[in-house]
Amino acid sequence: KIKNRHPNPIYKMAESAEQNKVTFKIVLASDPNLPFKTISVREDAPFSFCLKFVAEKFKVNPATSAIITNSGVGVNAEQTAGNVFLKHGSELKLIPRDKVGHF
Repeated sequence: KIKNRHPNPIYKMAESAEQNKVTFKIVLASDPNLPFKTISVREDAPFSFCLKFVAEKFKVNPATSAIITNSGVGVNAEQTAGNVFLKHGSELKLIPRDKVGHF
């Protein structure tokens, strides 16, 4: 069993606040101007939340959107942000599903 490094609750709160984060640059692929959003999320955050957040920021329907890599490989949103970062890197594209096949 691992003991807490600091018995003081203030130190415990500070340690738990220092979660590992990953940063993504997500480009809206359907717009010719290629606008992007940069987000930083905890590694253990569900990537589906990242997809929903970015889609809403771009004012596209998250239910009919997908994330792809720069090489066109689809990203499964049912995994953690940390796994997506490790498998696909930090630069991704958001594509509304009605535009799939147009790139």
